[in-house]
Amino acid sequence: MSRSLPVIQAGDHLAPPVFEKVAVIGLGLIGGSIALAAREVWPRALVIAVDTRDVLEQAMVRHAIDVAADDPIVAAEADLVVLAAPVRENISILASLADCITGTAVVTDVGSTKRDIVEAAGDLPARLTFVGGHPLAGAARGGLAHARPDLFRDRPWIFTPRGEAPGAAVERLYAFARGLGARPCTLEPVAHDRLLAYLSHLPQLTASALMAIVGNEAGVSGLGLAGRGLVDTTRLASSPPDVWRDITATNGDEIGRALDELIERLRALRADLPRGDSLTDTFGEAAHWRDVLTRDRS
Repeated sequence: MSRSLPVIQAGDHLAPPVFEKVAVIGLGLIGGSIALAAREVWPRALVIAVDTRDVLEQAMVRHAIDVAADDPIVAAEADLVVLAAPVRENISILASLADCITGTAVVTDVGSTKRDIVEAAGDLPARLTFVGGHPLAGAARGGLAHARPDLFRDRPWIFTPRGEAPGAAVERLYAFARGLGARPCTLEPVAHDRLLAYLSHLPQLTASALMAIVGNEAGVSGLGLAGRGLVDTTRLASSPPDVWRDITATNGDEIGRALDELIERLRALRADLPRGDSLTDTFGEAAHWRDVLTRDRS
């Protein structure tokens, strides 16, 4: 039997909430930031959280949530359910969600891969409208301790509607994301997974592999001599592996294709070290796309 923690009373606010009762299942970096931001923007909305008891106690201390329990049944009357656990855990929760949510609700997730969960959502009853979601916001470290209410400010939030998902649900989610400061947009699940393999998954694996190789060779004393270049390049190397195991398992084909391209590029550089022609071409392309990437960014 789940054990509920006390309820924190919300204050008054002029902005009417897009959703009256928001349930966040999983209070990591993203889920915790959604909870913090929702309570800040819409204090009259009820923010319900599901996680382990120790995480929920931390969230209560931070006033990130109103109601908490370790069982999804606490979200029975939610009109928005946000699945914010690792990808495969979200899919597992989705399978039992109809037994927990008693009325109609919009259901979304925040996972970095979309094809598997969108397909799994096809088994939901009509009263639960699923729209896949992925806020492109993050930090070098995960967990509730690093959550913050401004995490989504000016960041893209991709939605991947399932088939003919009702437009009203997408519109409400757009309003919700905008309320948290994000810039919502829509992609097909297949297009999302292909693009994110390059924008997110390949950089993460590359940074982690690079840091492991450099650290093993340089050791503690050698790393003490490193400059800002290595620090900046390997910022992602502190990411938790449990989240990434789920990502690679559910987007392995697209990630594999991206890794193959990187390996081919590295082999070309390796083979051309004496002449430097591949180096010149690669550096030229890189400088161009880096300029595109950083243009108009603060």
